[in-house]
Amino acid sequence: MPNIKPVSDLRNYGEVLRDVAIGQPVFLTKNGYGRYAVLDIEEYREYERMRAMNRLLEELDRGLQSEKEEPLFSLEDVEAALGVTGEPHG
Repeated sequence: MPNIKPVSDLRNYGEVLRDVAIGQPVFLTKNGYGRYAVLDIEEYREYERMRAMNRLLEELDRGLQSEKEEPLFSLEDVEAALGVTGEPHG
């Protein structure tokens, strides 16, 4: 069950921090609406790792989509740049 407290409970921040554990953040409300989350530092590090992984996956997907729309080099372009033909050597 989520641990939800009003932000005014920060006056006694020791009690709020005591309730924070890995996998059990404390959510703080302001004027009755969710506003802040207090996380254990290890959980925050995992959150940052997941964000970085998500950004990497988005960039890789963007690259794949771009390549599908317009390949960077055709086989003919590569062969021409290398001065070779598509014929087997032998």
